[in-house]
Amino acid sequence: MLGLTAVFTIVEVAGSLLSNSLTLLADASHMATDVLALGLALFGARMAQRRDGAAQYFGNLRWEVMAAMMNGLLLFAIGAGITIEAIDRFGHPRAIDATLFGIVATAGLIVNLISLRVLHGHHEHSLNARGAYLHIAGDVLGSVGAIVGAVIIHYTGWMRVDPIISVLVSVLILRSAWRLVRTSGLILLDRVPGHLRPLEVEHRLMAVAGVTRVHDLHVWTVASGLIAMSAHVVVPVLETHPEVLRQLDREMGQIGIRHVTIQLENGDECVGELCGDVEGMTGTGVGHHDHVGSRLKPRLG
Repeated sequence: MLGLTAVFTIVEVAGSLLSNSLTLLADASHMATDVLALGLALFGARMAQRRDGAAQYFGNLRWEVMAAMMNGLLLFAIGAGITIEAIDRFGHPRAIDATLFGIVATAGLIVNLISLRVLHGHHEHSLNARGAYLHIAGDVLGSVGAIVGAVIIHYTGWMRVDPIISVLVSVLILRSAWRLVRTSGLILLDRVPGHLRPLEVEHRLMAVAGVTRVHDLHVWTVASGLIAMSAHVVVPVLETHPEVLRQLDREMGQIGIRHVTIQLENGDECVGELCGDVEGMTGTGVGHHDHVGSRLKPRLG
């Protein structure tokens, strides 16, 4: 799929230059970022699969998110550039070869539909796959718009339809870019996932028999499908620690938190960075990432 998209990008760029169509150039530009998006998705997936020790593996998961952020920023730049050129062309229309324009746009639609079919079913489980899927979905709509524009120009000679459709394509590009940048940005900021609240997590921890206090609670998304949390939990009775750990793990699993790091304490003294102010936390998780590979490891405070 990557090779097919790369080859046709060159074809579409050549077609846009020969036909003088901005819509085709917009579609070609978007397809060029598809090539980069798919390449970054592949690179990010390979890096995320590397397990050169627990700490490196945990960090490698962020390659996927960083690649998605880069894709989104590229989309922003392309959308802005196409919009500026379209405004200029609307005031100064260019003659366009509608036949060549239509042939290349139709071929582009076929290539994009093939790529979309390959990615279908995977984009809901990976941020990078979602980025590539959004790129190609935008290309499909862009190709349809290009075909419509070619038909209108062929039968009416109205050249301004080309920059108009180009602006519509750029709006789709910018919309996809915003979604991708926002989602990846929230993950890189270690924000609490939108469907969870720290107070809810605290209540579940406190509901476990033997737990008297919870503090320094952090909840964040590491990568697509992987939510992590860390917390200090006070359990005064040492004999209950093993059972408490099992119960805490079970409670977190019920709300979709797969990576759990708990520091057990057997006294009333608060030894963490924050004490009790759960609602004010943003879930940074700083200082807890090195606990990978030792899930629910008790450390007596």
